[in-house]
Amino acid sequence: MRLLSLGVALALAACTPNIPHNARLTTPVHLKRLVTMLGSDPGVRADALKGAVPIRDGPRVRRAQLAIARAIMRTNPRIGQARALFLADATVQSATANDLPPEFFAATMLQESAYDSDAVSSAGAVGIAQFMPETAAGIGVDPWDPFAAIAAAGALLGAYAQTYRSRYADGYAAALAAYNAGPLAVARYNGVPPYAETREYIALIYDRWARMVSYEASP
Repeated sequence: MRLLSLGVALALAACTPNIPHNARLTTPVHLKRLVTMLGSDPGVRADALKGAVPIRDGPRVRRAQLAIARAIMRTNPRIGQARALFLADATVQSATANDLPPEFFAATMLQESAYDSDAVSSAGAVGIAQFMPETAAGIGVDPWDPFAAIAAAGALLGAYAQTYRSRYADGYAAALAAYNAGPLAVARYNGVPPYAETREYIALIYDRWARMVSYEASP
């Protein structure tokens, strides 16, 4: 544990210019190096990163990964800093691969499960992405595997967004409606269906999206 903490400190030191200590909170962190290092020990305790980066609290950050990790920890306090970084990095990778704003995709996963890989809904949806077991089987993904589920959810939501972007004024809202109520409902109502649950779902995700973006400093 001490060796890992020292390794994290050295990685951060290598990425941080020689500037006053109180100015380092806004300095970008080499997240890929940090995530790779943490990946060498899947059992790392969350407090290995205490004091290394201002994740849950602190000033605005300059990377989407850190904003997402902050949102994950604030929404689900049971998730520690190390795991939040892993999940945030996977979220950004999936969003980028599927032409989605990372914060939008992260807000969707937060609304679905609060990034709880053991989540089970009253309707039977499971895992971080809240796939129904038959849906997961149909697309060949293990819904209990958080990283596989994040990748699959990004692909599905990205496909919906690409389809609806040119059809509706707000393609992201239509994509969320399809994710929540199904694409047949979107087709039937030619857009977001008038279901109270679906409309509230979209509104809550948009609110989470805006708050997550507010964690980020201007370029």
